[in-house]
Amino acid sequence: MHILALPAFRDNYIWMIHDTRSALVVDPGDAAVVTAACAAGGAQPQGLRLAGILVTHHHPDHTGGIAALLRQTPVPVWGPQAEDIGGVSQSVRGGDTVHVPALGLDWHVLDVPGHTLGHIAFHCASLGVLLCGDTLFSAGCGRLFEGTAEQMLQSLDRLAALPAHTQVLCAHEYTLGNLQFARSVDADNARIEAYQAWCARQRASGMPTLPSTIGRELEVNPFLRCEQPGILAQLQQHFGRMPADRVETFAMLRQWKNDF
Repeated sequence: MHILALPAFRDNYIWMIHDTRSALVVDPGDAAVVTAACAAGGAQPQGLRLAGILVTHHHPDHTGGIAALLRQTPVPVWGPQAEDIGGVSQSVRGGDTVHVPALGLDWHVLDVPGHTLGHIAFHCASLGVLLCGDTLFSAGCGRLFEGTAEQMLQSLDRLAALPAHTQVLCAHEYTLGNLQFARSVDADNARIEAYQAWCARQRASGMPTLPSTIGRELEVNPFLRCEQPGILAQLQQHFGRMPADRVETFAMLRQWKNDF
């Protein structure tokens, strides 16, 4: 199975998973990017055949290409039950399983509200892959556009509980910016500096910093490390007080990142 990060817009990734014949795409904000990748890829002269679309949430940079792709090739589109997204033919929610026959893959659906209220993620245990949209980024997390800090923290806890080897396929190339913030709030964490150097080399070579892994994120992502003493000390220094509990710790950290 092949996993490709298709760059779109300024910093989006449309993830494509294919077996050289059939392809599944995730959050296709730009149809042209997907069409070009299908035409250029695969072992067949006609390229890859689009077999399905997964959608994590309703934002246009994740959904804008669905209608055009469906006009070219009518395929199943799985998306969040709690959000109104044009083109979604099969609405799913946490606990459901999405079966993609052409690729023989099963995806377990996770509810991960916070960035949006109906945001979902897809986990494939056989591939060891997490499609997390804008909930979890490498060294960061999504902004709280619709949900609460408590919802997002619970969502991140849900993702952090997945096996450490799980590949994290985020929807944006935000890693280097996130790592600058991470070094500010988790200054004694040597793993962040080493990861930052590796990511800088990747970007200088025109390569993505993704996928990450759950194990790596537990080491470098401050939003998964809220209770670390060093982070709590930095929050106290920055805001002039200690957070009252874990939810407020996360909320203060997210507020600091918003203004960073």
